[in-house]
Amino acid sequence: MTNLTTRNGAPLSRLTFGTMQFGGGADAAASQAMFETARAAGINHFDTAVGYTEGGSETLLGPMVAPARDDIYVATKLGYQGGSGAANLAAQFDRSRQQLGLENVDLLYLHRFDDNTPLEETFTFMADLQARGLIRHIGVSNYAAWQVMKAQSVCTALGTRIDVIQPMYNLVKRQAEVEILPMAADQDILVCPYSPLGGGLLTGKYAQGGTGRLTENKMYAARYAPQWMHDAATALAALATDLGTDPATLAVAWVAANPGHVSPIISARSLAQLAPSLSAESFGMSAALYAQITALSPTPAPATDRLEEA
Repeated sequence: MTNLTTRNGAPLSRLTFGTMQFGGGADAAASQAMFETARAAGINHFDTAVGYTEGGSETLLGPMVAPARDDIYVATKLGYQGGSGAANLAAQFDRSRQQLGLENVDLLYLHRFDDNTPLEETFTFMADLQARGLIRHIGVSNYAAWQVMKAQSVCTALGTRIDVIQPMYNLVKRQAEVEILPMAADQDILVCPYSPLGGGLLTGKYAQGGTGRLTENKMYAARYAPQWMHDAATALAALATDLGTDPATLAVAWVAANPGHVSPIISARSLAQLAPSLSAESFGMSAALYAQITALSPTPAPATDRLEEA
């Protein structure tokens, strides 16, 4: 694997901090407080995107990062809107750097796969940014495993590579185990999964009548509608009570304990909401506890048409 470090050579933290809430659910003061708390806990990898909170996330994050630029690994994303053509990506990258107030970033993701643009155009643009020192590493988000491999082949021909992938992965969304995680292990790609808390489901708050994405957002409500997911969340909460910890801590630590090279992205709207997830940074997950938590949800079938032989 390409040596993914901060600019001063420090290894990346076990967890990644996602700033999607900066400038949205978290105002400037709450964002600053969470950034400082995450840094104090040892987190040095921060994730954003050009379009998060209409640019507010990058606008808030950039000045926080600037005083310790070489100590912090900054990742952002392009291409969620408008496709992955070179012209659109160039315009969005210029906007991103302006919002961040930074000349370059450490990791640049393609936010999602674009069926309508040749991969050669997209990754030639990314390789050029890399060659000019404007980005250090290339990532992809929301790509299927076969899409990553097609893109990796193009990158290889261009003399570069995909170093990071960002899929959705948590205790009740385990489809990534079928092909994405094995592919990443084979290709020595760092996996930075988003939604380790399942839209808040795995915090246990909804079983107690709480509100959040699952009650406010139709997409999240549909994504986590199956009853077995709610049953798994209830069981995780009960286990956390038995262990004297928080279910959010267990949920994030479970993702981080995956045998592959995995750095879950944690996020929050406030310090109080952040605390349990941040505790996963130092949580010791035994093999027995990992297996116990894993058993709370169905393991997806392997990628084969001969399941009887698996």
